[in-house]
Amino acid sequence: MVRNSLAVAKNDEENSPVVQARPIPRISIAAFCSSKELQETVQRVAADRRLAKAHVAIHSGGTHEAFQMFSDQPTPDLLVLEAGSDPAVILAQLEELATVCEERTKAIVIGHTNDVLLYRELMNRGISEYLLAPVEPIRLIEAIANVYVTASSASLGRVVVFIGARGGVGASTLAHNFGWTVATLLNAHTAILDFDVAFGTASLNFNQTASQGVVDALAQPDRVDSVLLDRLFTKSGEYLSLLAAPAVLDQDCEFPPAAYERLIEQTRGMMPCIVVDLPHQWTAWSRQIVQGADEIVVVATPDLASLRNTRNLLSAVHSRRANDLPAKLVLNQVGMPKRPEIPLKDFIATAGQAPDVVIPFDAQLFGSGANSGQMFCELQPKSKAAEAMRHLANSVAGRHAPVPAQKSSLFALNLLKRKTG
Repeated sequence: MVRNSLAVAKNDEENSPVVQARPIPRISIAAFCSSKELQETVQRVAADRRLAKAHVAIHSGGTHEAFQMFSDQPTPDLLVLEAGSDPAVILAQLEELATVCEERTKAIVIGHTNDVLLYRELMNRGISEYLLAPVEPIRLIEAIANVYVTASSASLGRVVVFIGARGGVGASTLAHNFGWTVATLLNAHTAILDFDVAFGTASLNFNQTASQGVVDALAQPDRVDSVLLDRLFTKSGEYLSLLAAPAVLDQDCEFPPAAYERLIEQTRGMMPCIVVDLPHQWTAWSRQIVQGADEIVVVATPDLASLRNTRNLLSAVHSRRANDLPAKLVLNQVGMPKRPEIPLKDFIATAGQAPDVVIPFDAQLFGSGANSGQMFCELQPKSKAAEAMRHLANSVAGRHAPVPAQKSSLFALNLLKRKTG
C-alpha cells in the first residue's frame, strides 16, 4: 500500500441527496466484503454509470482474505476493504496486507468503529479513505473518485442533455435558451453541441452561419483536442460557444459512439457547462450520452404520444442511473388554443413525476425568436417562458440568475398547487 497516498477523509455524516462524483478512470478494483450489506452496496456501485470504464471484482471476507489472495498475485489499482470494530486488529491486518501490495495500489477502508485515534493511524499508514459503515453507494463512488482526482479532472464541466419525448416538442429551442441563460445571466462559459447533424437548428436560432463544426469533430475523433475545438467553435457572445450542425443531407450522419464520447470529454475540460442538443432518436450513441450526462432534461407536451414516451424515457433513465437525481421534466406548449390536452394531474399520475417547469404556449414569442435568431429571454425577459428558463438554469447550475423586478408565479411548485389542488 503506497505510503504517500492521499490523506484519510472522514465519512460525511450529513446525508445530502446526491453527490456529484466524477467518472472513474479505467482502473481495476477489488472489494472484500465480510457483510452482505456491503456486498450489495458494492454491486450497486459497480453498476453505476461513473464506473463504466472500471473493472470491479467482489470477494467475500476482509483484509486478511485480501492478504491471502494477493500473496501470490499482483494487487489491483484499488482495494476496498471491510474491516471490523477492533482498532488493534484493523491496524495489524492492514500492516500485514501492506507487505504484499504494490506501490501503485491504493486502499479504502470501510469500518464499524468511529474512533479518531484509528482515523489518525490510518492516515499515517497511507490509507486513501476511511468510511464508516453503513455506507451509501454514492458515498463510496465519491470516495473512489476523490482518490483518483487530478488537477485536470477537478475542473470538469457539467454535461446537461436535452431530449424530446417526441419530435416537435421544442427540446432544441429550450436547450438553446437554456445555454444562453447560463452563459449570459450566470456568466458561465457554456458550449452548445448540436448533434442533429442533418436537421440541427442551433445556427438558425443564434443567427449564425451554418458550419461543419460538429461533423468535423465527429469525423476525426483522434484529432479532437482543445486546439481543434477552439477553431471549430463559433462564438455567440462573451460566454457562449456553439458547435453547430451543417443541416445538410448530402453526407453521412453516422458516427461511432466513441466519437461522441471523445468530443464531450474534451469539451468538458474546456467549459464549465456543456449543453447537448440531442435529436429525437434512440441509438447506441444517444443512449450512451444520456447515461453519462450529469443532468438530463426531458421535454414533453401534454398529449398522449408524448406522455407515453415520457414515461418510458424516465423509466429507462432511472433504471440506468439509480444513484443520480431523477431527470428533470419540462412540460412545454401548455394551453395551446383548440388543442385537446391531458390535464396536468393526469399527466403527473401516469408519468410518475411532476414537471420541474411548465411553459405556457406562446406562439408570438417563440415564433418571433425563431425568425429573428434571438432567445425568448432576450425578447421578453419578464415573460413566463423566460422565468421558467431562469428557474431551470438556477436549478441545474446551483446559482441564481438575475430576476426582473416583477416576479411571476409560474414555477413548478406554485403552478402544481393551483392546478392539482
